[in-house]
Amino acid sequence: MEIRQITPDFAAAPQIAAADIAEAAAAGFKTILCNRPDDEVPGQPCFADIEAAAKEAGLEIRFLPLAPGGLSMELINEFRDALDSSDGPVLAYCRSGTRSTTLWGLAQACKMAPDDILKAAAQGGYDLSNVRQMLEQLHASA
Repeated sequence: MEIRQITPDFAAAPQIAAADIAEAAAAGFKTILCNRPDDEVPGQPCFADIEAAAKEAGLEIRFLPLAPGGLSMELINEFRDALDSSDGPVLAYCRSGTRSTTLWGLAQACKMAPDDILKAAAQGGYDLSNVRQMLEQLHASA
């Protein structure tokens, strides 16, 4: 499993499998957020299998899928709520980790400056420059 640390309390990863949950728990994660819709591509692990493994390991898990064109304030707010309610570090995943990191950045825009969000994402290997304007708007309206 490829974990990319964005902040001390948040990391993103490409698609994980049920077998990766033990590693995530051992790494100290308390919550898993799935941002990948089921059946996006043939053969991808389904959320139900990952959810079962997470529950067995005592981890919180939430299904917050972001399909192409599906970004909404409702989803951003749900993601923020999931981050805020976690009892510890959060691991979010999608196909590559980019959607998860984008949601994290947009959810944090009310608390963090856009440049700080972009820098943290870049340190994890993600380029969020395509959402800079939205980050700035969310930050200004906070």
